[in-house]
Amino acid sequence: MSLSPNRSRIVYFGLSFITILSGLLSRSTLIMLPDFISTYAGDTFWALIVFFIICTIFPRWKTKNITIAALLFAFGIEFSQFYHAPWIEELRHIKIGGLILGFGFKLSDLVCYTVGVSLGFVIDLYLISKVKLSQL
Repeated sequence: MSLSPNRSRIVYFGLSFITILSGLLSRSTLIMLPDFISTYAGDTFWALIVFFIICTIFPRWKTKNITIAALLFAFGIEFSQFYHAPWIEELRHIKIGGLILGFGFKLSDLVCYTVGVSLGFVIDLYLISKVKLSQL
């Protein structure tokens, strides 16, 4: 019988914070990044943040379930960009609303979200396996 992981909310909150800073930095003019990275890193970090936030909120969920939830949320937000009612457009024009909801559908964003959530999956498995090994 496999037990659900027991993640540290503090660790995953910290990872979320670091990832948010990294994502914002990847879109800033403070550092010069290659075009490929500056174009796609922000969306990849965004999905990684979603993964870590779900880990923070639901620390006992299995990694597989967190991965599915993060992908569904990220893809749902991307597909919501086909919807342009006035109220949601107003939200998108507030800085935080634009960062969360985005502005227009891009297939490349779905690829970035898949990479970001996959990265979260690998990090989570590594952290969980380190905890299990240290408990032996």
